[in-house]
Amino acid sequence: MAEWDYIIVGAGSAGCVLAERLSLDPSVSVLVLEGGPADRNPFIHMPRGIPKIMFDPRWSYGFMTEPETGNNQTPERWARGKTLGGSSSINGMVYNRGQPADYEAIARLAGEEWGWQHIARAYKAIENHELGAAETRGDSGPLRITLNPRSEWGDRMIAAGEEMGIPRKEDVNEPDNGEGIGYVPANIWKGRRQSAAVVFLRPAMKRPNVTVLTGVQADRVIFAGTRATGIAGRHGGTAKTWSARREVILCAGAIASPAILMRSGIGPADILKEAGVPVLVDSPEVGGNMKEHRILVMQYRMSDHSFSVNREYSGARLVANVLRYYLLRDGPMSTSSHTVGAWVKSKPDMDRPDVQMLIAPYTYDMTGKGYLEQEPGMLVIGFLLRPESAGRIAITSADPDAPLKIEPHYLTNEADQSRAVGLFRSVRRLMAQPALDGMVTRELAPGGDNQSDEQIVDWFNKAGGCGLHAVSTCRMGTDAASVVDPQLRVRGVEGLRIMDTSVPPIMPSGNTNAPMMAMAWRAAELILAGRAG
Repeated sequence: MAEWDYIIVGAGSAGCVLAERLSLDPSVSVLVLEGGPADRNPFIHMPRGIPKIMFDPRWSYGFMTEPETGNNQTPERWARGKTLGGSSSINGMVYNRGQPADYEAIARLAGEEWGWQHIARAYKAIENHELGAAETRGDSGPLRITLNPRSEWGDRMIAAGEEMGIPRKEDVNEPDNGEGIGYVPANIWKGRRQSAAVVFLRPAMKRPNVTVLTGVQADRVIFAGTRATGIAGRHGGTAKTWSARREVILCAGAIASPAILMRSGIGPADILKEAGVPVLVDSPEVGGNMKEHRILVMQYRMSDHSFSVNREYSGARLVANVLRYYLLRDGPMSTSSHTVGAWVKSKPDMDRPDVQMLIAPYTYDMTGKGYLEQEPGMLVIGFLLRPESAGRIAITSADPDAPLKIEPHYLTNEADQSRAVGLFRSVRRLMAQPALDGMVTRELAPGGDNQSDEQIVDWFNKAGGCGLHAVSTCRMGTDAASVVDPQLRVRGVEGLRIMDTSVPPIMPSGNTNAPMMAMAWRAAELILAGRAG
């Protein structure tokens, strides 16, 4: 039976980085198991091909949530990447690093090895940024980062932010823990998505010590006593096992990793027993502590088509733009999902920004007649950066095909409700600034009827959506109750680690793709240092 030193389950943002870093040593063998197919679909690599892949079950898992009373009354589909690159192959490509204070907060809970000094070094190592080098910004790493192109619309949006008192930033990831507004950086290079698979896994796959298998459904971790020795799953519909000499590393994400743990007998004993899984380690926090962004989309009518790209994504214009993309690798098909970003405080006494706005010059067609409206418009997607409301994920059966029970529990914390109101009112203040006079004409959604705090929270609950950024379901910490220790080792067993969005004990401020790549880079350092010791 073939054996590998390391088995990495999941070729997403973290798994791809770990595969590249751990395989630098030619004497070490690495096996990567990915549930989806190879990333060959051209819409994966075309930045604005997102609608073609985000909801296609060939390229995206669709985890359904439980309906909840008061909020999230209709089950949601939580999309996750189902291909090499994981969610970095289907996301909006917003490159958001989070602030130093986020990582210092993680370090207070999970050990100094996760503090900003280490993560800043990781960011500098992986980045090749359009703006060039800075103290914590890289210009010679493998990951290409470019800014979204400037426009009159974007310049006026940024000017409106300045009028509101938000500092304009050339690099919105400037590590100052402060507010800011500017053009959004994106992991795009020469018009092509720079997924974790493109940047990290593809180079690693050229090495003879790296094996990548796609179409593998990982069922559970195999143990000899309490030591992880491999993975059991299915490949091509056939039951298979894969053996690890050193370690199994789960990188399947905040939904799949805790599910694999629970099917392996590690999790809350009551949930495991109800699902018919023998308990190996009673670990009550597996699947718990889940933090997720509840996003609110606010839409606005604009005065002229020159400010909006709505018409560019339908009919003859869409055909022309696709042709332009393939000929020149530029134009409307080559940009990220959002153009301008703002990070602000919902209340003046906050120590750092706690809400995020991502702004784009298009509007969704809410009538169902098309994907985007035909009239000119723009939208603002807002969410709380570090929500305190916590949800849970649980298995319902030992069968890996059985649906999971996902309970988001959005905005159940009163402080989150208060900050949600602050976010809503901040968006309205931004859109009322003089710089937008003559360009923005009226609010389309939710409209002027929503004025009171209660109405705003109700709208957030009923019309909001999922940010697709769930974290903390296998919380890392220095305390005995945490699922993994500061070295990412699963407590109660040996030879098993987790590195993905499930391990940060709190949410980094913003989108999760960039933090996971940096944290995985740091994780590789810790794994290699432990091996050397």
